[in-house]
Amino acid sequence: MAGTLYLCATPIGNLEDITLRVLRILEEVDVIAAEDTRQTIKLLNHYEIKTPLVSYHEHNKMEKTPLLVARMQAGENIALVTDAGTPAISDPGEDLARACYEAGIEVTSLPGAAAVITALTLSGMKARRFTFEGFLPLDKKERASVLERLANTTCTTIFYEAPHRLLKTLHILCEAVGEERKIAVCRELTKRHESALHFTMGEALLYYEENEPKGEFVLVLEGVDAKVLEQQAQAKWMEMPVEQHMEQYLGQGMSKKEAMKQVAKDRGVSKREIYAQLLHREIIM
Repeated sequence: MAGTLYLCATPIGNLEDITLRVLRILEEVDVIAAEDTRQTIKLLNHYEIKTPLVSYHEHNKMEKTPLLVARMQAGENIALVTDAGTPAISDPGEDLARACYEAGIEVTSLPGAAAVITALTLSGMKARRFTFEGFLPLDKKERASVLERLANTTCTTIFYEAPHRLLKTLHILCEAVGEERKIAVCRELTKRHESALHFTMGEALLYYEENEPKGEFVLVLEGVDAKVLEQQAQAKWMEMPVEQHMEQYLGQGMSKKEAMKQVAKDRGVSKREIYAQLLHREIIM
């Protein structure tokens, strides 16, 4: 009978942030696959857990994934842990989970700490809709795609960043969204020196140009106000002559009544006003 893969969330800083269930599973499984065994052994020693460790990370996942899958097919239970937080969030845990599903091996996730959720709740930003981007892509095309979305999204967007790249990333984000967009810069989450500083993008740049970034960072960027987007869209439509605007919808097969209704909606005015403008231009006489 095949074993099970347990995705175990571990603390992101404070060692007390671990569930009783995770501790039990870490003791009971046959082996623990860890992103960095040197980090994980500190956690295991703290809780006096003696389960054997194997390494599983971005640079060895191609060779280790089939080996771990084979062990589970042979009946072993394996716990997967990352350096900190929940496996599969910005680490190769998703690859092992996918391989297990393809091999018919049971996978279960044991919830716990995740820096993305901790930062979001700490930031005070809108949490109803959010996007997690992980680290800003190094590839220029991929990064450009992310930045283009940022300019128009109403969602809160969350990034991870290392201290030595923070200032560069803030410059890139500021160029994409402008100096007035709000951002919460969270660092050292759950640790002694935890902080969540709130800035505009311009203020964040000035602050970290004068104060050297230290610790691990999570950036929580507010989305664009939906009303602002609507006003920008209306302003763009207003640049177009009303008769040309009408022709755009008439060309799509709309009736004059339907077209006037849509034009009025696009421009943020009443249908009566559109009718008056068209009548003045003798468009609908």
